[in-house]
Amino acid sequence: MGLIVVGVRFKRAGKVYFFDPDGQELNQGDGVIVETARGIEYGQVVAGPLEVEEDEMVTPLKKVIRKASVADIQQLSANREKENKAFQVGLEKIAAHKLPMKLVGVEQTFDGNKIIFYFTADGRIDFRELVKDLASIFRTRIELRQIGVRDEAKMVGGLGCCGRELCCSAWLSDFVSVSIRMAKDQNLSLNPAKISGICGRLMCCLKYENECYEHAKEELPDIGSWVITPDGEGRVTGVNIFKKGVNVELKESKIVKEYQKGDVILKKGTVREKIIDCPGQPDEESE
Repeated sequence: MGLIVVGVRFKRAGKVYFFDPDGQELNQGDGVIVETARGIEYGQVVAGPLEVEEDEMVTPLKKVIRKASVADIQQLSANREKENKAFQVGLEKIAAHKLPMKLVGVEQTFDGNKIIFYFTADGRIDFRELVKDLASIFRTRIELRQIGVRDEAKMVGGLGCCGRELCCSAWLSDFVSVSIRMAKDQNLSLNPAKISGICGRLMCCLKYENECYEHAKEELPDIGSWVITPDGEGRVTGVNIFKKGVNVELKESKIVKEYQKGDVILKKGTVREKIIDCPGQPDEESE
C-alpha cells in the first residue's frame, strides 16, 4: 500500500513540497499550516490527496499540522503588512550604511521567528553591521539572502516581450538551462535584445519548443551536405522544418530550388540514404 500525500506550495510559481495529511480531509486550494525547515509556515494545497509509492518519496514526511483557520488567514495578512514596513526600513538602513546592494523583497515566516531580506549585488557584501541594526529594530532573527537576476525577475514579476506575465513569476517553478544554441536551431535573431528576458538572461521560452526543433532537424539533411534531387546533384543551403523541405543549390545550374525531404537522397561518399518521413509527425504546418 502506498502513501497518501498532498502537494503544498508556499509561493506562487514556487516549488511543490509533499506532506502527510495525517488523516485530515484536504482538497486543492485549501490553506494549511505545516512545519518546514524554516519553522511553521502557511501554504496552499495544489495537488492531492494522492497515493504514491513509498520509494518515490523521501520519508518520513512531515505532517500537516492543521487546515488554516480564519485566525491563520488574519495572521498571514498581518505578516504581509509587516513585510511592507520591513522593506521600507531595509531600504533606509541600506542607504544609511551606504552598501552597494539592491533590496528586492522581504519575507517573514508565518510564526514571526525570522525575517528574510532578499537582495542583489555585483559581488560579496559585508552586511554584518546592517544585520545587527535590523535585528535591534525588529527583535527577531534576520537573514540577508543574495539572489541572482533570474530570481529577482521571478520575485518582482512583470510582462515579457510577448505581452504576457513572466513565466517564472506566473507558473514556472524551476529555472531551465537555456543556451544560445537553442536560438540558432530555431532560426531566431541572435540580437541579445530580442532573445533576452527582462532579467537580462536568455528567455526561458527558448526551451519550450527546442525538443521539437531538434527532432525535426534530425529528419532533414544538414546544411552543406550533398544530396541527389530529381534535377540532379546539389548542395543543401537551407532547411525549413515547418514545411519539411530543403533548399538545394544545384551543382550544374547553380539554381536554388526547394524540395520536400522525401524527394531528395542524402549522398555520403558512395552511399546514398533516402530521407524518410518521421512517423507520428504531421506533414502540414501546425499553428
